[in-house]
Amino acid sequence: MNLQNLIRQHLAAIRALAVLTVITGIAYPLVVWALALVPGLSDKAQGSIIEVGGKPVASSLIGQSFTDADGNPIPKYFQSRPSAAGAGYDPLASGASNLGPESIVDTPADPAQLKPGGDPAEAGYKPSLLTTVCARSAAIGTLDGVDGRRPFCTGGGVGAVLSVIGPRDARGNVVGPTRVVSVNEPCTSTSAPFLDTYEGVKVECAKFGEDYSIGQIVPIRGAAPADPAVPADAVTASGSGLDPHISPAYADIQIDRVAKARGIGVDQVRAAVADNTAGRDLGFMGEPRVNVVQLNLELDQKYPARG
Repeated sequence: MNLQNLIRQHLAAIRALAVLTVITGIAYPLVVWALALVPGLSDKAQGSIIEVGGKPVASSLIGQSFTDADGNPIPKYFQSRPSAAGAGYDPLASGASNLGPESIVDTPADPAQLKPGGDPAEAGYKPSLLTTVCARSAAIGTLDGVDGRRPFCTGGGVGAVLSVIGPRDARGNVVGPTRVVSVNEPCTSTSAPFLDTYEGVKVECAKFGEDYSIGQIVPIRGAAPADPAVPADAVTASGSGLDPHISPAYADIQIDRVAKARGIGVDQVRAAVADNTAGRDLGFMGEPRVNVVQLNLELDQKYPARG
């Protein structure tokens, strides 16, 4: 390749670089910036920030926790759905728990490391997705005065799961169990398994350090209604962990509590819920949803809690 051709190729590359720089580095950003100034889009471009008294307090696109310093729900507020993003609704840790339908057996706490009144997680306890859902449902049932029972959950709010030990048939199913253990219920001096017997065998509570994976893991449905009063979005986190919305069904079971805490009528709270409920996008995509952040701000402005 002679010098003339080499110079010509380099000049062509420089011209292409200049043209692409103008298009992608100057023109495109300017077009996007101009579109962001269009009325109706500017608010979204600025992060959908909600201001109260001239001060930014929230984003309508990011959920918040409405709990006290100990993590307990504040009665006057509608509660958001759970979040697995960091400590809750952390945009820098957006994500899900990555637990799936097969997560039904808890990792028990080590009794030797478990301090009285301490956090079981510090002693190695890791609840399964099933137990997490059961515990959340039971807690919401108590908070909002509804039936918190769910299929495959014990009355104590843990996963109702047995390890059935015994000889197996060709398909791997236990036939004639010789031992049955409630794997998510650790033994204590006063505890008793959620089920007395299974196929004629007395059910034991779990003991730390024993391996129950040798048995067939069997979830027990129990007597809970097929359609739980506590909806699914109340006990499961969104994929991002930042969702500010809940279902109308979850909002509905919270109305009485919020009305009582604020000393106002149920109809007034229902009207606020309706103000912050969006329908399906374009009339057919997604599901109706209630923006909890906007709803609680409206209630604070219109009906501050007494006392």
